[in-house]
Amino acid sequence: MAEPSTAADRIEAAIIRIEAAVAARAADARDLSTRHEALRARMAEAVAALDDVIARRPEE
Repeated sequence: MAEPSTAADRIEAAIIRIEAAVAARAADARDLSTRHEALRARMAEAVAALDDVIARRPEE
């Protein structure tokens, strides 16, 4: 049978869980930032392409 944990053991376990959660959130934030930058670049390309189409349109 497992020996009862002390308050210090429980605090240490909680700290480990918190650090793991912080690391996971940081990784998620980096992934989101990367995806955001890629989307921003694609949108800039799309807007530039639309600008080109509009600029080539004959005046009526």
